[in-house]
Amino acid sequence: MTQSTRTKALSRRTALAAGAAWVGGSAILMGCSPQAPTFKNTDITGATFAQDLKLIDHNGLMRSLADFRGNVAVVFFGFTQCPDVCPTSMVTLAEVKRLMGDQGKRLQVLFITVDPERDTLPLLKDYMANFDPTFLALRPTSEELKAVADNFKIHYNKVEGATQTSYTMDHSAGKYVFDTAGAVRLFSSYGTEPSVIAEDILKLLKSMKG
Repeated sequence: MTQSTRTKALSRRTALAAGAAWVGGSAILMGCSPQAPTFKNTDITGATFAQDLKLIDHNGLMRSLADFRGNVAVVFFGFTQCPDVCPTSMVTLAEVKRLMGDQGKRLQVLFITVDPERDTLPLLKDYMANFDPTFLALRPTSEELKAVADNFKIHYNKVEGATQTSYTMDHSAGKYVFDTAGAVRLFSSYGTEPSVIAEDILKLLKSMKG
């Protein structure tokens, strides 16, 4: 073997060794990098809407998403005289909390009324007690409702009834899930099974450790 041939062979072996080391190093780095969780609900991580809220709760206290840092918050819009969608959704969320076991204490449900005209603070407090005593209802003014609805990209509309007070409210029925840092992460459509929501929230809590 000539010197030139030996040099070329050595260079090739060196290149292969360097390549193997790079691949091995990359594999180690990839193995050390946290894997982003995959969710069954709609992943809206990085969304520029649903950034925050600042509303009075049913105890008369001003609340914002920052108050619930360290927990997962689920925001749902509805009204107490809703005949089916709202109570069904709240029962679903109560079941989600139960399915989460000990981690259920890290779930904060926030119910925002789209009917502040009829939904007084005492009425909202009683309504929440029907589902879980830790759930909080938030009551915006008419002006605040428009702003928060725009922020969350939800629809609501008053539908007149037979009398002045017998109207109903059409509204979006999905749920927004916020992680422990207060960032919106998931959108859960109406009718999603409690087990699916609970599974995703537990994944979210696990991914936020540290």
